[in-house]
Amino acid sequence: MAKKKTIFECQACGFQSPRWMGKCTSCNEWESMVELTNEQIKFLKETSSSSSSKALSKAKPITQIEEDNITRFTSGSKELDLVLGGGIVPGSLTLIGGSPGVGKSTLLLKIAGNLARASKKVLYVSGEESAGQIKLRANRLEANHDNLFLLPEINLSSVIAEINNSRYELIVIDSIQTLYSDETPSAPGSVTQVRTITFDLMRIAKSLHIPIFIIGHITKDGSIAGPRVLEHMVDTVLYFEGDTNSELRLLRGFKNRFGATNEVGIFEMNKEGLNDAKTMAGRFFNKEKLQSGSALTVIMEGSRPIIIEVQALVSEAYGHPKRSSTGFDNNRLGMLLALLEKKLDLPLGTYDVFINISGGIKINEPSADLAIIAAILSSYRDRELSATTLFLGEVSLTGEIREISGLSQRLKEIETQGFKKAVIPNKPMEHTNIKCFIADEVSKVVEWM
Repeated sequence: MAKKKTIFECQACGFQSPRWMGKCTSCNEWESMVELTNEQIKFLKETSSSSSSKALSKAKPITQIEEDNITRFTSGSKELDLVLGGGIVPGSLTLIGGSPGVGKSTLLLKIAGNLARASKKVLYVSGEESAGQIKLRANRLEANHDNLFLLPEINLSSVIAEINNSRYELIVIDSIQTLYSDETPSAPGSVTQVRTITFDLMRIAKSLHIPIFIIGHITKDGSIAGPRVLEHMVDTVLYFEGDTNSELRLLRGFKNRFGATNEVGIFEMNKEGLNDAKTMAGRFFNKEKLQSGSALTVIMEGSRPIIIEVQALVSEAYGHPKRSSTGFDNNRLGMLLALLEKKLDLPLGTYDVFINISGGIKINEPSADLAIIAAILSSYRDRELSATTLFLGEVSLTGEIREISGLSQRLKEIETQGFKKAVIPNKPMEHTNIKCFIADEVSKVVEWM
């Protein structure tokens, strides 16, 4: 009698082990190892053998390869087109993730309605809501049109049959974790199911030249649920960010084979759904007056400069001092505090320090270091900063303030919003009406306080 082979697979990342483990050694997830049945093991072997038995392709010199002529069409949303690199690419596979209630389904239903209104045939597949529920949301979003078709289905074979029976120009899958394939002997949402369904959708998108948008659930740590191969297989990965209690939402690109990945789309939630934010002026800072502990700076979200307010609170510590930040790297905050103690002899080791970036923005660049230091000094001395002055610069471990990228573009935004002064690390290359103060080291910042 043949010996029974046992395999355990992690439902979070797809790692396989011959023994059960309480903690996956690949993704460090606890209690995620599930034993595969004999049918599942047989299916995996048949899949691998069938793929290896295909005829090998012949390699060609790259000089003989013709370039793909990428064409795009608009989604009806300028912010989404910006993140996608200029518009929707036919045959592309796009994955959108985000926390529950952030607006993933609302955005895609709005986009589906826009394209249907533009005489494009759109299929919206929902495995989580009934057609009646989607109809209620479509009434609110004004997305009703004869070219928008709803399919409440979780069986992949039924979805593929519908796609083959009618020629659609855009497909939305809500969500990938709810679909299941009859050919894969496992539960919906498992690693094997998600991997198989994504591969089938990718084949459909490439062969039929149809763009497909996939909504993906996220785990408690913020990553998209399912195997990491899911993000590798798709062409574009987008993440929704933002507090559900706030009207602003950020759509950030983390992967894009057809454009840049540093662009960010900004939306606002209202009774009509998610719409493009009309203007960002004054959304992330106080226009009238700054309190002590507040400083202004300009960050670059892709090609868009945004003026934000940095808030700091320095108070005497009772016991072990706390360092906490919201929207800013906590490790970088610790480095800046150590630098202030070293260069300016500030006894911050006996103070609690809290940092907050207003508006729910997350800073991913070092250009706000100078504003963080200015806000900390303002709170420590309980002295208000000028509401017409902005601080721009990266601070090094030696206390040197280094130049930042896109300085001219940031200064133009400052001038457009009516500000008069800016503290920067070097002279701007282009002429500007902004009065610039040069501060090349941390000790000189005190002169402008």
